[in-house]
Amino acid sequence: MNVVVLTGPESSGKSWLASELQQRFGGIVVGEYVRHFIDSQQRDTCYADISTIARGQLAWEDAAREQRPHLLILDTHLLSNILWSRTLFGDCPDWMEPALLAREYHLHLLLDPRGVEWVGDGQRCQPDLTERLAFYQGCAQWLAANGQNTVEIAGTWHQRQRSAINCVANWLGISRQPLG
Repeated sequence: MNVVVLTGPESSGKSWLASELQQRFGGIVVGEYVRHFIDSQQRDTCYADISTIARGQLAWEDAAREQRPHLLILDTHLLSNILWSRTLFGDCPDWMEPALLAREYHLHLLLDPRGVEWVGDGQRCQPDLTERLAFYQGCAQWLAANGQNTVEIAGTWHQRQRSAINCVANWLGISRQPLG
């Protein structure tokens, strides 16, 4: 099983690219549990929710892993939960980083917030590019510090799509097919 993670700040195209990759290569996409949590609770999150959200994300990931798809595409993983917890609440439950490091992820596509417009959706809270860049840099620093295989994805929506598809095709050893 090959595991690819889309990571980076909000409104940088993670969910959209996860869907594009699944359409192109098959596999299973695991979405963001926090979106489900907020929709079901109908309120903003608080620090007490962080472990519940992180465990929900892990449960969704584990359920997908049990199916043993040839490609597992994660719209996010615990790194986003960790960084959001620190950003919003100044702290993070101690168990989360070791839990993240204990899992195997083969490729991280790190999405740069520059080059695309922020799109509000009722859950997003960082319309300021400076805040999204700080989150992006936090992701980049953590991934580098922990030796994670990372490719940065940037540019317009079309450039992101092309870069992500070509990157995953090369990583999987599939000859590239022209984008229509």
